Amino acid sequence: MTQKILDPSQIESLDQSAIPRIRLPERATVFAARAARLKHLADGNAISGYIRLMSTVADAQHHLAASFEAKKPPPEAIETAQQNSMPLVPALSPDRDPAWRDILYRLVDKVEAAGAVTPALGNVLDALRLKTPQELETQADAVLAHRYSEVNPATAPFIMAALQVVWTDLASRLDSRDIPYLDTPGVCPVCGSLPVASVVRIGGQYEGYRYLQCGLCANEWHLVRVKCSNCDSTKGIAYHGIDGGSVALKAESCDECHTYRKIGYQEKDFEFEPLADDLASLTLDLLMNEAGYQRSGPNPLLWPEVPSDA
Repeated sequence: MTQKILDPSQIESLDQSAIPRIRLPERATVFAARAARLKHLADGNAISGYIRLMSTVADAQHHLAASFEAKKPPPEAIETAQQNSMPLVPALSPDRDPAWRDILYRLVDKVEAAGAVTPALGNVLDALRLKTPQELETQADAVLAHRYSEVNPATAPFIMAALQVVWTDLASRLDSRDIPYLDTPGVCPVCGSLPVASVVRIGGQYEGYRYLQCGLCANEWHLVRVKCSNCDSTKGIAYHGIDGGSVALKAESCDECHTYRKIGYQEKDFEFEPLADDLASLTLDLLMNEAGYQRSGPNPLLWPEVPSDA
């Protein structure tokens, strides 16, 4: 008598009470919600001008995504990714969809058309327009690989924003059952990028569960609470906030790898948006750095001026 062995995805599908492993982005609302949240968080913020600029970028992303459709991976690519426990559509790949470059040019035009372009910003936008396709691909590789010394912090947010449009659209069109289980903790199973932050969701099947949100494709994947999203340790986990600051936002630190990543709680602020709230809480970053902890990765729309290991 033979016995069939089920893989994890098959087991999960049989258990109707199982925690949803994946929460795919809603392409029609993800960038619009981010733009609105950034605009809201800009008031009174120390970097209000920059946050408003990124709100304009997110609004441009929303309009571009409405008329863009990414190429889905073929069945053989899905099978290979599942068999090898690798990201389904890795962004850091020589086969990266070149459509992102056209999105970038259109994004730059929309940001400029929105007005209030300073001379410094105008120079950044012009610099992006003048780059060759190969130069843009090289910069995209550096940004996605977090090679800080090769990244121009002024142009990187726009490059990342264009990549986000393509991969978020792609993620929104996937079947969650096709997304592989990865052996590497803390990496997006769709595109292989790092999460920007995590959020404890409320409502429906996601009630009370914590999800990491990818900084590139906005896919979310489940991670149990009180566990390091960088090294997978459950030891030395602590939570830090700012007196008088947002009660919905904390920094989750790990004494095993000495890193931190922010976490938000929808029950305390339903409008919490991982990327936006992370970007608008630089004061918490400063306090965590003073306490001896390093970020697990940069915010996709704000890049450090110097290498993190300098």
